[in-house]
Amino acid sequence: MVIFVEISNDTMQEVANYNEDSIQTLDWQEHIRRRPGMYIGKLGDGSQADDGIYVLLKEVIDNSIDEFMMGNGRKIEVLVSDEQVSIRDFGRGIPLGKLIDVVSKMNTGAKYDSKVFKKSVGLNGVGVKAVNALSSRFLVKAIRDGEVKEVEFNGGHITREEKVKPTDEPNGTHVIFTPDNNIFKNYHYISDYVSAMMKNYTFLNAGLVIEFNGEKYLSKNGLLDLLNENMDSDPIYPVIHLKGEDIEMALTHGNQYGEDYYSFVNGQHTTQGGTHLVAFREALVKTIRDFYKKDFDASDIRASIIAAISIKVEEPVFESQTKTKLGSKDIGPEGPSVRNFIMNFVQKELDNYLHKNQDVAEVLLRRIQESERERKAISGIQKLAKQRAKKVSLHNKKLRDCRIHFDSNHERKKESSLFITEGDSASGSITKSRDVNTQAVFSLRGKPLNCFGLTKKIVYENEEFNLLQAALNIEEGLDDLRYNKVIIATDADVDGMHIRLLLLTFFLQFFPELVRKGHVYIMQTPLFRVRNKKKTYYCYSEEEKQQAMTKLGANPEITRFKGLGEISPDEFKVFIGEEMRLEPVSLHKGDSIKQLLEYYMGKNTPERQDFIIDNLYVEKDVVEDSKTK
Repeated sequence: MVIFVEISNDTMQEVANYNEDSIQTLDWQEHIRRRPGMYIGKLGDGSQADDGIYVLLKEVIDNSIDEFMMGNGRKIEVLVSDEQVSIRDFGRGIPLGKLIDVVSKMNTGAKYDSKVFKKSVGLNGVGVKAVNALSSRFLVKAIRDGEVKEVEFNGGHITREEKVKPTDEPNGTHVIFTPDNNIFKNYHYISDYVSAMMKNYTFLNAGLVIEFNGEKYLSKNGLLDLLNENMDSDPIYPVIHLKGEDIEMALTHGNQYGEDYYSFVNGQHTTQGGTHLVAFREALVKTIRDFYKKDFDASDIRASIIAAISIKVEEPVFESQTKTKLGSKDIGPEGPSVRNFIMNFVQKELDNYLHKNQDVAEVLLRRIQESERERKAISGIQKLAKQRAKKVSLHNKKLRDCRIHFDSNHERKKESSLFITEGDSASGSITKSRDVNTQAVFSLRGKPLNCFGLTKKIVYENEEFNLLQAALNIEEGLDDLRYNKVIIATDADVDGMHIRLLLLTFFLQFFPELVRKGHVYIMQTPLFRVRNKKKTYYCYSEEEKQQAMTKLGANPEITRFKGLGEISPDEFKVFIGEEMRLEPVSLHKGDSIKQLLEYYMGKNTPERQDFIIDNLYVEKDVVEDSKTK
């Protein structure tokens, strides 16, 4: 058995008590369950795409993908509900005699033999064991050459083992698991996040079919399909799609602000980038400067870009078990550096493409020059705005900061949140009840400006926008974003809804990648407090209020919260702690940012007037009904 030795923090704080009793020996299951962050990153409730329940899903599917990459099994069947996850592949199947070892013994697997899995995602033999240990039910069935073996676990411990039996099922591995709700509290899978994950797998593995909850995903054009899937408007020139041995790239430009990248290593979505993405961005700038023979500013070349890069690396080194950032400097033991490999490919293939497609080269040149003109036009205002942000007592008046900021420790960065509130009373209540280590508060003064249709110049001219941008540290993109969650916390009334829309307009207009990358949330706050002398319920809807009244029985006290300022700091601790309800702001395929903002924030069109009229009386009836009750 593999064991882990752990020294508790309490004993480290009191050196005098450090003795033999301070040393704990944990088996592998207990170590994973006590320190899940070491294996799957943060836990979360499923409201973010990188929460632990999605990592569990990914760890199992990665094994099926590795089978496909080695030429075994073209189809993977995935069923996901809040109760359980089922993944069935049609690869070779885990060798029956080693089935228990593979899913329950640390550092056990075939991926240590690079001849079997040359360019695999998972190399440490840990992922599926973590899934096993963190599940209240984990069932694995291996089908191989007419025989099947099935084993079931709870928290990593065997609860049932079947003997090898004959079967007529096709070869493959079937895993069914239920995340342990003692570890993943109040979790739920968001279908859009799972769907995006499944699509990415097919974009990166031509010919692979994934059936997710009955819907079939298949890609014929790789990263070209990925960009087409994720663009919300037509690009200014056709997507440039280039492929080579162990590398594929696709890129185009639009008219939106910001830069949007999708990077992958051995089929793994590296959401935090890494050495390959740094090299790709550098190679783009150098190639385009050389092609046009002009020393363009890098920000002008990359402004409004949407691009994807995928490479394959032997024995990749990631910066954490969750594999979100590549640390490898070399392609393989005998290969070139990642930087040189990507630089050489981009310089050769992109340069050739631009020479062969002069119409695309002309459009790209005009886009770069347009970005250059806009940047120079606001450069003076930019400098003044930065000086103003420094002079304003930002950390005392507008921003109550937290102690954890963006640094080299990305796992800690994921814990940080910024609440954007309206008014002093609401921000005061949240400030008094927040976790000062991880939660910051930004207080708005009045309603923000409707910035739809305005240029980025307004971000620096408008004090609220300038200070909010400075607080988030997103002027140069998301690389230095100081808070992982940007939470809009406004009253659940008409004014609060309006402020939400104005803030979302600001983010979508100037920093759309903040929304696309899943950083923006709406905080749900309770509408009612229902209590008696023994029990208190906080209710977020009329239905929840009725349920609470039924549970408490006769004559409970009912309070209708009119705004965040009415909720005491002690009560706020409940709403912004582990039980906090967050609604992620996301964009779907077919959502055009321009059309959305035009409809909701543009001129008062007849279509919007009809929408308001059709929904006005429904909302009015709900409000009046709540007042009556």
